[in-house]
This record gives sequence, C-alpha cells and structure tokens, in this order.
Amino acid sequence: MMPVIKIENVSKLYKLGFYGADTFRDEVLNFFARLRGKPPVNSVVGATNNLADSDADTDLVWALKDINLTVNQGDIVGIIGKNGAGKSTLLKILSKITTPTTGIVKIRGRIASLLEVGTGMHQELTGRENIFLNGAILGMTKHEIRSKLDDIIDFAGIARYIDTPIKRYSSGMRVRLGFAIAAHLEPEILIVDEVLAVGDAEFQKRAIGKMQDISKGEGRTVLFVSHNMTSIKNLCKTGVLMKNGQIQEVGDVNEIVATYQAQNSQSEEIRKTWSLENAPGENGIKVKYAGIEFEGDRLTVKMPFDIVTEFWCEKEGFPINVSMHLYDAAGNCVFNISTENKPLGNGLHKAVFHVPGNLMNDGIYSVGNMFVSQSTCQFFHKEACGFEIAEDRNKSGWHGKWTGAVRPIGFIPVQYE
Repeated sequence: MMPVIKIENVSKLYKLGFYGADTFRDEVLNFFARLRGKPPVNSVVGATNNLADSDADTDLVWALKDINLTVNQGDIVGIIGKNGAGKSTLLKILSKITTPTTGIVKIRGRIASLLEVGTGMHQELTGRENIFLNGAILGMTKHEIRSKLDDIIDFAGIARYIDTPIKRYSSGMRVRLGFAIAAHLEPEILIVDEVLAVGDAEFQKRAIGKMQDISKGEGRTVLFVSHNMTSIKNLCKTGVLMKNGQIQEVGDVNEIVATYQAQNSQSEEIRKTWSLENAPGENGIKVKYAGIEFEGDRLTVKMPFDIVTEFWCEKEGFPINVSMHLYDAAGNCVFNISTENKPLGNGLHKAVFHVPGNLMNDGIYSVGNMFVSQSTCQFFHKEACGFEIAEDRNKSGWHGKWTGAVRPIGFIPVQYE
C-alpha cells in the first residue's frame, strides 16, 4: 500500500500563559531557529504534557514529542489516549491548522477534517447556506455541492430545519450537518476528532457505516479519535496509543484498546494491601487487603478463583454484610453478590467469594466492595483491585463445563493486627 501520511520526528512546543519570548534577544534567536527547523531557545527545559502536574518548574510544554507514524492508503486508524495525550494537537497539525515546532509531515491527497462542533459554520446562516459555505471551505466547487446537496441533507436527517439559521440547531444537529458535508466531500483523507460523541446512537451508527464505506469501498483513509472504545474497535483495524505527547504503541486495534484499558483499570495490581494508617474506609470499617487468589501464576478462563477482602471492624457487635461488585473493562457491572448480615467483633475479618471455573470470559476486570450495615451503605470501595483473565490457549470455542455458581464463602475471622 502507498503511504498517504508520513510523520517524521514531529514535535509541538507550547508556552503556558502569555505568548512570546522574554527578551528581544530570545525573539531573534527563535526567528533564526525556526528558519533552521530547530526548536525555540530554552525548549530543552520543556516539560512533558501532564495535565495533573501543577508543580513543573517551566512554562514550556511539549504537546507532542518526536512523533513518527506512517499511514497507508485505505487504512482506518483509531487514535486513543487520555485527555492531554496529544491526539487533537496531532490532528490539527495534519489538518494544517497549526504547524509543528520541529519535524516534517508529508501528506498525499485532499483532507477533510471534523475537529470541533460547528467549525467553519456561520451561526446566522441557514443549514442550506452553511452547506455551500462549509463545502467551499473544504474545497468543493459550487457544482459539486449542488450535485450532492440532496444527499447531504438526507444523510444529516435535518430536512425540516435546513432553511433555519443554525444558531437554533442543537449541538447534535450541527454535528450531523458538519459530518454530512465532510463525508460527501469525497476526500482522500478524512479526519474525525470525537465530534460524534454528541450525536445520538442512530446517527453514530450511520456515521461509522459511512466511514467504513469511505475506506473499504473507495480506498480512502480515515483517522478517528474517540474515547468510545466500542466505536474504535468496530471501525478501525489499526490502533495508535498516545501518552504525554508521545506514541506509546502502534498495532492491532484490539490489542491497543486492551493495553489502554489495562492501564486505566490498573489491572496489573491484582492485589492491594494497606496499613491501618492509610487504609481506605469510614464509619468503623477500614480495608486492609483486596485481591484475587488462585492456584498457579496465571489466571485463565477455566480456572476457579476467590475474591478476598480483609478489613478492620472497629466496633463491637457491628452487624454488617459485604457486597462484592465485579466490573468489566468498560465499567459495566457483570454481577454482584453479598454475604449474610452478621454481627462482627472488634478486629480483622476476611470476606471470601468463590468464582467457579469456565464462568468468566477472558478480559480485564475490577472489583468493588460495599460494606453495608442495617440497610445503610457505610462505605463503598469502588476500585479495590483489578485483574485480568487470560484465554485458555489449549481450548477453542466454549471454555468448558460450568462448575458451579458464584457464592460467598462468608466471613473468616483472622488475628487482629
């Protein structure tokens, strides 16, 4: 396949606060640095882009740092990462909205971009007038726009409001119209940045289908940024994971999404232990330990395992039950189950829940525990621990015979520490 996008050592430096050099000397040096394709002066002290870091001792931030990526014709590439990872900055550079501080971007073909809701539209103009205005901005001739006008209106699904000023449109209606224009431009490269998040489910499905048609049927290239992992996996074949302005990994989209979700769920922390001083808890309950216990060094779908929680009860005769909640990688509660309500003495206790083999699919999961007394939620520990169940590579299809139901083993008192 022929490359249509080639990104070579691209970096983008931003200065926080007021823009400009501190001295006239710095301005002159920056001017000559730009002529030579070098970064600005003092950029060597620039920090990586971390939104949570308020203690950095510099006001220079690398939004992108040494990005290298090649995209071939017909590829559908999903770009994922946390807010501030550099996804939108990269797409703005590709769309020629901003220029890189260093590096080279080579693009073959016409680009259509959907980066923000309402970009290129005039609030006082009608939907029909904005089709001609936005189409012209994107490079369409008046003849092209007229020939595709009915298709654009039909795809957007806003025929009744097409002669109404778009200042009266909802954000979803503006996205429908903007996407319809860009999709019918017939670009060689279509760039979409999270704008479909404000559309309804029916339109998102139609838009994803249109992007698939653009790529498969017409051999065009799509770059898609979204926080909706289901949409990313349904649409894309290749995934790009970004973190702190750098490309962390490129590969099969399912593997990239799994890596991203594992990082967010901290699935590598299969056991967590706290001391009494820093233990999470309230209302007389503090969690000492939460973890998954099984035989061997790798949990697979066919293996049974126990979900264990140890906690301090700091009240005598405290009637309590522990409810265990199991979540999948998307945050959906797979099931929850609780122990019986039982008075507990002052001390350290253990609640154990048994999960049989061949019950769970492979994937990433997290555990939350709710400690309840007298029908009142005393404390809910949402992300007590995370873990991963691997597929059994010795089997195919159905994992095997179901060996029982999830059941609480109950409370086991242990020695108070």
